[in-house]
Amino acid sequence: MTKMFLLGFLLGLAIGLGFWLWQQVQLNNYLEQIIQPLNSHSHRVSLPLLPLSRTIRNRLLQTISTAKQNQQDLYLSLEVYKQLLDSAPLGYLQVDEENQLLWCNQQAREILHLQKWQPGQIRLLLELVRSYELDQLIEQTRDWQKSQFREWVFHPSRDHGQGMLELKPLAVAATSFPLPTGQVGVFLENRQLLLDINQQRDRSFSDLAHELRTPLTSIRLVAETLQTRLSPPFVGWVNRLMQEVDRLINLVQTWLELTQMETNSTILLRPETVELRSLIVSVWETLEPLTKYQNIHISYSGLESVHIRADKSRLYQVFMNLLDNCIKYSLPDTDIHIEMKLIIGSEFISQNIQSQLLEINIIDSGNGFSDADLPHVFERFYRGDKAREHKSINENKTTTVNGSGLGLAIVRQIIIAHSGTIKAMNHPQTGGAWIQIHLPEVMSNLPHQDYS
Repeated sequence: MTKMFLLGFLLGLAIGLGFWLWQQVQLNNYLEQIIQPLNSHSHRVSLPLLPLSRTIRNRLLQTISTAKQNQQDLYLSLEVYKQLLDSAPLGYLQVDEENQLLWCNQQAREILHLQKWQPGQIRLLLELVRSYELDQLIEQTRDWQKSQFREWVFHPSRDHGQGMLELKPLAVAATSFPLPTGQVGVFLENRQLLLDINQQRDRSFSDLAHELRTPLTSIRLVAETLQTRLSPPFVGWVNRLMQEVDRLINLVQTWLELTQMETNSTILLRPETVELRSLIVSVWETLEPLTKYQNIHISYSGLESVHIRADKSRLYQVFMNLLDNCIKYSLPDTDIHIEMKLIIGSEFISQNIQSQLLEINIIDSGNGFSDADLPHVFERFYRGDKAREHKSINENKTTTVNGSGLGLAIVRQIIIAHSGTIKAMNHPQTGGAWIQIHLPEVMSNLPHQDYS
C-alpha cells in the first residue's frame, strides 16, 4: 500500500513538473517574440495557451500594437530625413565599420563622381572613390572617436582616358563624426566655386591696381607743381591732397606686393644671415617718435643674440607692421614685450630629429582681439571689431587709428615665404594682442641653448 502511494505521488509530481516546465518554455518563447524587433512583415502575434487573465492579454496586445505604430512612425521619419539629406546643398555619405558605403545623397554623388554606385548597393568606398585624404579622415574619426575636419584638392578618376581629361580637380572640405557600431558620417562641401570667385576677384583687383598707378602718379606730380606756386591757405589744401594721394599710392603698391607674394613668394626672398635682435631694435628706433606722447616702451627677454637665414628687408617689414600695430592699440604708460627662444619642432620629434625653431612672441597691453576677429586677422582688408580700436593722442588732437587692412596679410605671406608660421591670440595675463611666430633656418653656429 505504501509503495503504491509513493509511486502515485512520484508520478503526479513528474506530471506536474513537466506541465510547469512546458509553461515556462511557452512563456519564454512568447516573451522573446515580444521583445524582438518588429519588422514590417509582423502583422500578427499569437498569445500562448497560458492561464492569463483577459485584462493582461488585452494589455499585452495593446502594448504590441503601440510598438508596431511607433516602429512605423520611425520608418516614416527615417524616409523624411533621407529625403531632406538627398536635397541638401551639402554632400553626405555614411560608411560602416569596414568602410563600405551604406548611403550617400545626390550632392555627394556629384562631388565624388559616384556614377558606379546605386542606392541600396553596398561596396567598399575605396573602390568607388580613389581619395587617400577621405579614407584617412574616416579612419582618424573612427580611431579617435572625435569629429574631424579636412580640406584638400580632390582629383576625380574615370576608367577611360578621355573621361580623365574632362574631369577637373575640386577643392573639397569635409567634416566627419563618429557613429555607433564603428560607422562614420561625412559631410562634404564643394569649395571650388568659392575658390574660383576669389581668384577672379584677386585678378580683377590686381588689374585695377595696375591701372591706378599711372593716374595717381600724374596727380601727385600736378600737386607738387601747384605746391610751389600757391600761397596760404591754398597751399594747405594741396598738402592735404598730396597726403591722400600718397596714401592711395601706398595702398595700391601694397596690394600689388601682396598679390605677387601669394602668386610666387619664393622669388621675392633674398636670404642672408640676419641677427634678429638688432633688427628689432632698429625697427623700434624708427617707430619710437610715435610713442613719446603715450609713454609706451619696449621690453625684451630671451636670447641675447640669434642669427637666422632670411630676407632682412622682408623681416624688417614684418616687425615694422607688427610693432606699429602694437603702438596704435596699446594703452598709455604700458610696455610692448618681445620674447625670443629656441624650441624643438614638434613635427620632427617622432623622427628623432632635433630641428631648431625660433619662437618670437610679441605681446601688447591693449584691448586684444575679439573672439570673432581672431580667425580673420590675417585676411586682406579685414577690419576688426570697433572694441579693438584705440585713440592715438598727440599734443593737439585725438585721432582714431586707421589702416588699410593689408598689413597683417602681408606679414603672414612673408612668414609663410620663410617656411614659418604665425598665430594671433590674446595673452592671458595682459589681455592684449599676442602674436606668435615660428621661424626655421636658425644658424647652426649658435651657442648651446636650453630648449623649452
